[in-house]
Amino acid sequence: MATALIGGLLQQGFKPGDLRVVDVSEPARQRLQQQFGVGSTPVLDAEIAGDVVLLAVKPQQMRSVAKDLSSRLRGQLVISIAAGIRTTDLTRWLDGHDRIVRVMPNTPALIRSGVAGLFAAAAVKQSDRDSAQTILGAVGAVVWVKSEADIDAVTAISGSGPAYVFYFIEALEQAAAELGLNAGQAHELAIQTFVGAAKLAAGSSESAGVLRARVTSKAGTTEAALQSMEANNIKHKIVAAVRAAAKRSSELGEEFGRD
Repeated sequence: MATALIGGLLQQGFKPGDLRVVDVSEPARQRLQQQFGVGSTPVLDAEIAGDVVLLAVKPQQMRSVAKDLSSRLRGQLVISIAAGIRTTDLTRWLDGHDRIVRVMPNTPALIRSGVAGLFAAAAVKQSDRDSAQTILGAVGAVVWVKSEADIDAVTAISGSGPAYVFYFIEALEQAAAELGLNAGQAHELAIQTFVGAAKLAAGSSESAGVLRARVTSKAGTTEAALQSMEANNIKHKIVAAVRAAAKRSSELGEEFGRD
C-alpha cells in the first residue's frame, strides 16, 4: 500500500525529495529508491521532519513502532492505515499525541482505483483533513466518516469488498466451465461483465436496483437467475457475511489495542 501511495503522490506533482521512507528491509528500500528515487532509512531519525507521518505497518507492529516514534514527533499529523488500530490506542502509544487520521484503504489502490474510509480524531484541523484527502486521493476515492465505529463498516464493505467481488467472479467462472466454456472464455466473460457493470453503475444517477430491473425481462433468463438467488436467500447471506466482517473488525480493534 505504501508503494501505491508513493507512486500516486509523485504522479500528483510531489517530488521524490518531499518524501522519506523508513523501512527495515534493505531490499524494499532499494526497490523504492530505484522505482521512485525517494530517500530511505532503516531507522527513525532522532527528530521527524516534515508535516505528515504516514504509518503503513502491520497492526501487530504498530504498538512498538508508535512507542519508538512518540518522542520524535514535533506535532505532525499522523495518518495510520493499519487495520484495526483505533485512534485512542494509537494516541496512548504516542504518549498523548492525538492529531491522527485513521484510514481504511483497499487493494485496488495498487492500481489507483481504490476507495478509502477516513476518520479524523478531535484534534485534527481542516488543513490536516485536506492533507489526508490529498494523500489518499492520490490512489482513489475518499469517504470521510464521523464516527470511528463506522470504520468497522467501511472495513466490511470496501476494505474486504474486493474479496467478495473475486469470490463472485470465481463462481461465474465455475458456472461458465460447467456450461461448457473453456477457462479463457470463462475468465474474460466474468471479468468484463464486472468491469462493464461497475462502469455503468458508476456513471449512472440511478440506483443499482433500477439498473438491475432494466435488464430483467419478464419470464426471461435474468429473471430466472435472480429468482433462484432470491429463493436461496443470497442477498440475506451477503448482508450477514458483511455483518460478520464488521463484527470481526471491531473485535480486532479490541485485540490489537491491548497493552
